[in-house]
Amino acid sequence: MAFLVLQIALSPITAMASDADPEQDFCVGIVASTTIVNGLVCKNPATVTVNDFVFDGLATAGNTANGAGSAVTPAFAAQFPGLNTLGISLARLDFAVRRSRRTPHTPPGY
Repeated sequence: MAFLVLQIALSPITAMASDADPEQDFCVGIVASTTIVNGLVCKNPATVTVNDFVFDGLATAGNTANGAGSAVTPAFAAQFPGLNTLGISLARLDFAVRRSRRTPHTPPGY
């Protein structure tokens, strides 16, 4: 009997356990803004388009005809507004064949 009472008493606690609802689903950044709060300032959701979530800059090879023989193409919130406040960033690294001074590596301890 005591077990049944304890189970009934604790059942509302387990029923209410869940993650907090996110404050917003997305926050497309306004690149031209000078104010930065946790990324870029959010664009009005009514003006968000599909193009805010598309970035084709990583599909094109970078120019490796330089002294280092390498190129970096960043894809941060400034180039890819749909990544704003998601904690995600990307980069494409291109190395010239036999001329690159940078070699692919990982930091020590990984």
